[in-house]
Amino acid sequence: MAIKYVPYPVRALEGQAVLDNFVRTRRVLRYRDANQVYERIRRGMPLYEVELKEGDGKNDNLVMRGECLSACAYLKEHDIKVDLVYIDPPFASGADYAKKVYVRRNPKVAEAIHEAEGELDIDELRAFEEKMYGDIWDKERYLNWMYENLCAIKAVMSDTASIYVHLDYHIGHYVKILMDEIFGEQNFSSEIIWKRTTSHAQKEGFANIHDSIFVYHKSDEYIWNQQYKEHSEEHVKKYYSNEDEDGRKYALDNLTAPGSGEPRMFFGRLIDPPAGTHWRYSQENIDKLIEEGLIVMTSNNRPRFKRYLDTLQGSVIGGIWDDIAPVNSQAEERIDYATQKPEALLERIIKASSDEGMLVADFFGGSGVTAAVAARLSRKFIHVDIGINSIITTRDRLKKQGAAFDVLEVKDGVQMYRNPVQTMDKLKSLIKGLRNEDQLDKFWEGSIMTTKDGMVPVYLPNLMDSSTRLLDKPLMNRIIREAMPDLPDDTKRVIVYYIDITSREEIEQFIREQNTETMIEIELRDLKQVLDEVVVNDEITFHTETVKDGLLEMWQVTIDTFVSDRVMTRIREYNERSAAQAQSKGRNYKPLTISDEGLECIEWLSLDCEQAELNAPWHSNVEVYIDKNGYTTINGKPTNKLWDGTIRTLDDLKPLRLKVRNICGDETVIDLLS
Repeated sequence: MAIKYVPYPVRALEGQAVLDNFVRTRRVLRYRDANQVYERIRRGMPLYEVELKEGDGKNDNLVMRGECLSACAYLKEHDIKVDLVYIDPPFASGADYAKKVYVRRNPKVAEAIHEAEGELDIDELRAFEEKMYGDIWDKERYLNWMYENLCAIKAVMSDTASIYVHLDYHIGHYVKILMDEIFGEQNFSSEIIWKRTTSHAQKEGFANIHDSIFVYHKSDEYIWNQQYKEHSEEHVKKYYSNEDEDGRKYALDNLTAPGSGEPRMFFGRLIDPPAGTHWRYSQENIDKLIEEGLIVMTSNNRPRFKRYLDTLQGSVIGGIWDDIAPVNSQAEERIDYATQKPEALLERIIKASSDEGMLVADFFGGSGVTAAVAARLSRKFIHVDIGINSIITTRDRLKKQGAAFDVLEVKDGVQMYRNPVQTMDKLKSLIKGLRNEDQLDKFWEGSIMTTKDGMVPVYLPNLMDSSTRLLDKPLMNRIIREAMPDLPDDTKRVIVYYIDITSREEIEQFIREQNTETMIEIELRDLKQVLDEVVVNDEITFHTETVKDGLLEMWQVTIDTFVSDRVMTRIREYNERSAAQAQSKGRNYKPLTISDEGLECIEWLSLDCEQAELNAPWHSNVEVYIDKNGYTTINGKPTNKLWDGTIRTLDDLKPLRLKVRNICGDETVIDLLS
């Protein structure tokens, strides 16, 4: 349950919903349920407890696992102001996004082949996909969700801040209107068109090959640094065809501007500007430019400015960005993360709308590109995402860069599940007796059959939708007024699960007062009790010893066996699906197999030599990352060594805790002293 609710700013633009103050009675953008978001905004942003997972708790750079709203509540409560926001939220496209998961090589087999100077069989490098989240929304709930998020983000922006919202054709035009409401039409700056792919044929219409990025400012005073790109060869050839005796390329440029003005003296002659124009420079500046050799007379006796190519920063960048390629399969920065955006895209945005030392935030951080580029450009950063894969990917990416940061976890219920899509599927099997029910509306997840009450409809919150995760009066009213009247006449009881609740006593009183038109009993159940069963630690056997490397003596932890039920379940599902596909095409399928030791299912290990308490913030004295080919990166530095199943301290410090991450992203912490 939230500690409290942090109010949105009281002062607002016309049309913006704020705490108990609405200037308009109707939203500009009208759609079904458009006003349902008002109650949540009146209530404020939910503030939850925040746990330090890694770091010293004193860093300005933050990697936060939690939802946008609760992260903004934390920032506002701690008076942290953001100078630039870039967000790449779900596009409401109906797409499912997956992360490519690689099974590592068996360390024992890989090392044996390596020692024999043999080739590693590329067929042994097998991979499967793990669904991270489903970008599946109905338009109305998506727009309410975005409206509330944008209001929360605005609440933590500094007065000179800008926000870049990255969307595509599915929903971008609607969100543009929301941003007009929230930030004000006068604070709209640009619509950037990013050409993310080349043209390709499609069955109907023109190919959709671009995304839109909407840029707004908090006020009329904002940070802006003009960006340039190198002139193209075609541009140089066309406009800078002249060369002086030193080989410097130049163009002859106009010296006039629209308007009217007096004549000026050029090389002893008084020359009038052409009709409807005036000379751009004063006589004093004209004399100075002539002395410097930067004004010449053309063959028809007109003065021109000599503009040298090497004095220019480049071409001014406009709103169409066709010079930044997407992250392709061969890109060095590729990390096999769905929706990953290129670093060049964020570099341009961050350079344009922030200065060194400023704070850049991404509340749908994904692959961590915003944080990584901000760190490289000497900005502070905040990365927020609900997905554990995002937090892990970003953490490793920043560690590799040598960036300092704290990892925080917002206790808003999101930490109860690592993967929303897979957890929703898992819940159906964990809730005893839950089955699909065709006669029920899609609002209900299914039903449970009992001898006493017959069919009992079951409501489950959508783990991807924060508006349903919290059971409050508006949601309860929707259940009573909209969902329950359509139930079969013989329905006696319904079960409503929740992750978070404003107040159980308050909701139960609300039910007694409002549920008067039906004889249906409403039973409330805490979903966290079920979610506890979703997270199962991996089983690890190991041994610890001291070893010598030359004259140095150090501690070494060797992983003997590793068993992960969740990884094995994913692999089994992958094999079944792939075998069925192969059979339908008349082909044989070689299943993906794991050795008895199971070490192929490990991608990362870390030793903490400073803190023995299991739940204390993690301090990584040494860490080993195993890439998809089996080679190791130690403390962020790539090596050409294959992983041998061990991790060593770099000095004589005794390891106190071991953290092991499997290839699907689950982490297990082990007390090495017990």
